[in-house]
Amino acid sequence: MDKPLISLITVSYNSEKTIKDTIESVFNQTYKNIEYIIVDGLSNDNTVSIAKNYEKRFAERGSAYKILSEKDKGLYDAMNKGINQAQGKIIGILNSDDIYINNLVIEKVVNKMVSENADCFYADLLFVDENNTNRIVRKWKSGKGDFRFGWNPPHPTTFITKATYQKFGLYKVEYKISSDYDILYKIIHKGKTKTVYLPEYIVKMRSGGRSTSGLKSNIIASKEIYQTLKENTQKYKLPIILIRLFVKLKQFV
Repeated sequence: MDKPLISLITVSYNSEKTIKDTIESVFNQTYKNIEYIIVDGLSNDNTVSIAKNYEKRFAERGSAYKILSEKDKGLYDAMNKGINQAQGKIIGILNSDDIYINNLVIEKVVNKMVSENADCFYADLLFVDENNTNRIVRKWKSGKGDFRFGWNPPHPTTFITKATYQKFGLYKVEYKISSDYDILYKIIHKGKTKTVYLPEYIVKMRSGGRSTSGLKSNIIASKEIYQTLKENTQKYKLPIILIRLFVKLKQFV
């Protein structure tokens, strides 16, 4: 089976407490044809120095390893920088406080995408305690949902070919939380891109991140999703978003 280069991107800012776990989860993958790109937003803690400690280890096993540390315009701008740097046929994004659930994840991702000739892939995700990644807080079973109702796959479990990004564009930098919904709506729902789903948990996400906590965050996310539906002429967009927001609000009662 073909073993294409896969580019993994981690965006970081003052992530010294968690980035070592993230890097280790990438380094320990059994699939070796990996390019790993860390895009740092000029952290003022030890994030970059921790990342640099892995340069020799990645080089010794023959994997490309890049660290870019410069000012950015936010999370999605940093993601776009990583995608533009990426040389791989397939691209995945792993947050600086997330980890792959085991060392077989990338092997499974590549094998499924190659065997089914897919341009997009997603799987399931576990929310874990921010201080104890073995303690599961919530399970995100993706299934095959409907974008028209504000659904989208968990972003860290999503892998997209470079060619697909080139066709549909990159992340909207003006969005604060739901730019992943915007681009996946265009790629999967509107673009009908060949997409495969693996019904397995492949990523652990620490609770408390930008998109996993807070009433204000959910209001912002709902507004951005509404904007995406509006721009793509989706009917009944306002009632749909109100339903989504109501469901989210119940979590805070």
